[in-house]
Amino acid sequence: MTGPIPFDDRYDEPDQLRDQLRRILRHRALIALGILLGVLGGLALSLQRAHTYRATSEVLVRSTTDPFGAVGVSADNQVSMSTEQRIAASATVAVRATRLLGRPDSQAGTLGTQVRVTNPLQSQVLRFEFTAGSPQRAARGANAFADAYLGDRESRNDATVARTTRALQQQIAVLNQRLSLGVETAKSAAQNQLYNLQKRALDIKARDTDGGDVVRRATAPALPVGPGLRTLLALGLASGLLLGIVLAWVRSALDSRVGSVGEVQSALRAPVVGVLPADDGGNGDLLTFGRAAGPRTEAYRALAFRVRQIGDPGGPGHLLVVAPRRAGDAEEVAANLGAALADNGSDVLLLDTAARTTGLATRLPLIPIEVPAPGEFPPAGSAFVDADVAGRFAYSSDSANGPSDRTEAADAGASTVVVTRPFLTHADALSVAQRADGILVVVRPGHTRREDLRQMQELIGCSGGRILGAVLDAGRTRRKLRALRRPKHNSASGTGLPSTELPERDATLSTSRR
Repeated sequence: MTGPIPFDDRYDEPDQLRDQLRRILRHRALIALGILLGVLGGLALSLQRAHTYRATSEVLVRSTTDPFGAVGVSADNQVSMSTEQRIAASATVAVRATRLLGRPDSQAGTLGTQVRVTNPLQSQVLRFEFTAGSPQRAARGANAFADAYLGDRESRNDATVARTTRALQQQIAVLNQRLSLGVETAKSAAQNQLYNLQKRALDIKARDTDGGDVVRRATAPALPVGPGLRTLLALGLASGLLLGIVLAWVRSALDSRVGSVGEVQSALRAPVVGVLPADDGGNGDLLTFGRAAGPRTEAYRALAFRVRQIGDPGGPGHLLVVAPRRAGDAEEVAANLGAALADNGSDVLLLDTAARTTGLATRLPLIPIEVPAPGEFPPAGSAFVDADVAGRFAYSSDSANGPSDRTEAADAGASTVVVTRPFLTHADALSVAQRADGILVVVRPGHTRREDLRQMQELIGCSGGRILGAVLDAGRTRRKLRALRRPKHNSASGTGLPSTELPERDATLSTSRR
């Protein structure tokens, strides 16, 4: 091989935005959760606003803060609308409104939070918007605050009139005293001044101190405040979609699991030699190659071809198939890879170094054989696997097959596919990897973590092992493998594998394959 095997990786696109979108779409459950929360929020908001009403009343503020001394000043400059707006929203006006509504003064603070006072641009109008749980209460509240503001402004104007009039009366009293004691020449000037003061006092008393008019009285609103149900649902849907995308993006950013060919190659520092598609229609059997057709079977055939290309021309030798933490994935890949290698006419031995924990013997269709001569295939203690392949495919456990027998099998030109317990959870897997000619790492996209692959690469590299590549297994929808019936044990065979009296068909098959 001159370089890594190219794969059509749907995640590896030159466009980074497209890659990011695909990463986000992996977490569809979070996006659906966000949409659900948004729709529920829109429903809750619509139910809340269904019992909320708002009524509006408007007051025209007459141009006066000092209406009695503003001579020659325009009406726009005689009133400060920002000041009047603050006064209208003050606690004093709220107390007046509370009394007008017939409520105790202790509720003034609550009512003050229900009113909103605004001043439309370039106008001398104050707008009172009162929010309540019913249309009638909203209208009464808005009108009460408008009347309370006018009453407060009138009382302030009356107080200003009283203060100004009192000051003028004091000046008039002083002039009357001066006139009674003054000389004849000064009486004319004092009388003129007294006349002016009396006239001004009369003018002040004659002025209107109302300070404003209600130009719009609040009426009971027919509809609740805010948008309708459809609008809130649409907004909730859009907000929920945005929330779901954000959650999916955060989840993808924090996700340490591999999900693409490029991520596996970067973490393991080895090429990906095979991608096994998901098997939706499988019957649950462990061995599918040679027994069922489909994309997964063709993927095993291509994987066997690539393994032969990477290895020696005569065969891959001792090939270890191992998973970081999931033993079941490696067992299935090892069994079907052995069958695919044997389909090319080679002798393949599937060696289980952890037979007590994996249980491969109970899930493979084994055909017991007689004890072969030394140096022949398969080695002593083995059994043929009933797979529809052109070559010979045998199974043996580490306890039934000694090192010398495995060496003889290798010398006879047979390839050995070794399967063991998960690499990172059992220490003995590293010793098996050191004796293997090549190692295939089975990776489950969306389940295997990058840290596990990096740790495997470091351990295997430091021990002198050789990683041929990785196999991406999309898995099956039905992972429950049906265990076949175990045949009766033949105590005279001495193989350590289950044996039984074979029917005539199985006996003929065993003889022909030998």
